Amino acid sequence: MRKIKASTFVSLDGVMQAPGGPEEDRSGGFRFGGWTVPYADDTTGAAVGEILAEPYDLLLGRTTYDIFAAYWPNITNHPIADRFNAATKYVATSSPGTLNWQNSQPLTGDVTAALRELKKQDGPDLLIQGSGKLAHTLFASDLIDTFTLLIFPVLLGKGKRLFDDGAMPAAFRQTRSQTSGKGVIIATYERGGEVETGSFM
Repeated sequence: MRKIKASTFVSLDGVMQAPGGPEEDRSGGFRFGGWTVPYADDTTGAAVGEILAEPYDLLLGRTTYDIFAAYWPNITNHPIADRFNAATKYVATSSPGTLNWQNSQPLTGDVTAALRELKKQDGPDLLIQGSGKLAHTLFASDLIDTFTLLIFPVLLGKGKRLFDDGAMPAAFRQTRSQTSGKGVIIATYERGGEVETGSFM
């Protein structure tokens, strides 16, 4: 059975919007595009490289798909580009006829039902990159099995967030963690059952 895995850059206050560059996503008046760049080092680079080295198909929301499709098909002889271009891209979209990047497959209608069926099929795991709205849907539907967060030591205030009020309550267990020399916490979490409560009183 395939797993759905998420890999996301987030600020301390949970913002995931436009980590890679000033013009990546200015929606909502976001003005800190490229906020991860000053914290890049060998540790974060190796962590991302490890995530992207495993076999996977991509699972993308439409906004992230359009950003990736405008960039990666034009890059050659690059390990990430080679994998992204070769991978099947499953895209949540209402405009399936406009998917021009090679190996793109639309997810229309009931996306959660389609993904439940995809998870039952043989094949590589499904890796989410960015795609905040889609991630919200999957957290609300309890469909994400594993996620790796790169948590950057910065507060951004307003911006698109990884978790919203619709996320289904669930417990997770940390399976791996490390901290880069620039203070980025890299942590992987897997499903750990239901939320447990108690009292210190």
